[in-house]
Amino acid sequence: MATTHAPDTRWTEADCRLDDLLEVLSDRTDPREFPLASEVVSEVLVYDAARLLDAREEDARAELVRAFADGPGVVVIRGAFPDQAVVDRATAAFDEMIAEQRASGAVAGDHFAKPGANDRVWNALEKLAVRAPEVFVEYYANPVIALVSSAWLGPGYQVTSQINVVNPGGDAQVGHRDYHLGFMTPSQIEQYPPHVHQLSPVLTLQGAVAHSDMPVESGPTMYLPHSQKYGPGYLATGRAEFAEHFERNHVQLPLRKGDAAFFNPAVIHGAGANRSADIRRMANLLQVSSAFGRAMESVDRDRICRAIYPALQRHPAPEPAIAAAAEGYPFPTNLDLDPPVDGLAPPSQADLVRQALAEGWSQEKFEAELTEHTARRRTA
Repeated sequence: MATTHAPDTRWTEADCRLDDLLEVLSDRTDPREFPLASEVVSEVLVYDAARLLDAREEDARAELVRAFADGPGVVVIRGAFPDQAVVDRATAAFDEMIAEQRASGAVAGDHFAKPGANDRVWNALEKLAVRAPEVFVEYYANPVIALVSSAWLGPGYQVTSQINVVNPGGDAQVGHRDYHLGFMTPSQIEQYPPHVHQLSPVLTLQGAVAHSDMPVESGPTMYLPHSQKYGPGYLATGRAEFAEHFERNHVQLPLRKGDAAFFNPAVIHGAGANRSADIRRMANLLQVSSAFGRAMESVDRDRICRAIYPALQRHPAPEPAIAAAAEGYPFPTNLDLDPPVDGLAPPSQADLVRQALAEGWSQEKFEAELTEHTARRRTA
């Protein structure tokens, strides 16, 4: 993460200079450095999902890391969900959740927009798994999500999901960076040394799956490509001159249903205003966390695993869905009860799911073993 004027101890708001950001934004995306990309549109790398998946996996991962770290920070993957019927089945389940939420009178807040302006479903990952386990497995068995997540975060990553529907007339979000430091006030951010500003973005991957066609007038995500390379950017986004620059100079790429966008969370971004007359712009927002980080949402992964186990048994290639559903990292645990017997660490929840599938456990045996696995992690 490049920047200028890095202090020896802490960045403060006084270190934020628009000219420094403009110098970073002068970088240009060179398509020769990203040979797997199909094109560059408004500085953003655009990939064809089939071509990306056909490449040697290590080449694809390395190129995606370069794109997120040293390139524009944003990639769009066309046809990430080539079977749009899978997206439609998930959309139907999400629409049911939204209808129930409206009927209850609940108003879902929004980090960077007016509460109630749009429809938001928190923890849609767990809610989808419990409501429609077959749909969950079919959806999250997607190899594109697995490839991009593992490229940026390595194994054991944790998927969380929030549905965001921006209705016609819905206002744009303010330009911001995202989780972790992006959810703090300037005075809180200033307490963290510069190396933590550089660490924060590599603990999370941002993504969005288009559940509807998203022409520009419907307000797809606004980006400042290359802005992830500006070091004190977590402190800059609340300043008026930076907000004005974002408003005037952001880029937006239209998406089709089934396309996906992924980006470094330090890219300055925000949902666009929906100026259409009749498009309910729905996206499944993915916050994918490193095994070594803290996810934004509490997710009952035990509950998810129990709900989807029969669907996993029936799916021909369930590994990406296991990664999205189960806890992939074995720590923290109670090492008195859960010692590392056969290696450096005890089996993770995901390891238990894999063992159950490999050995053909019944639902009853799987649930009993999962209960014991969870109990071994308690301290009392």
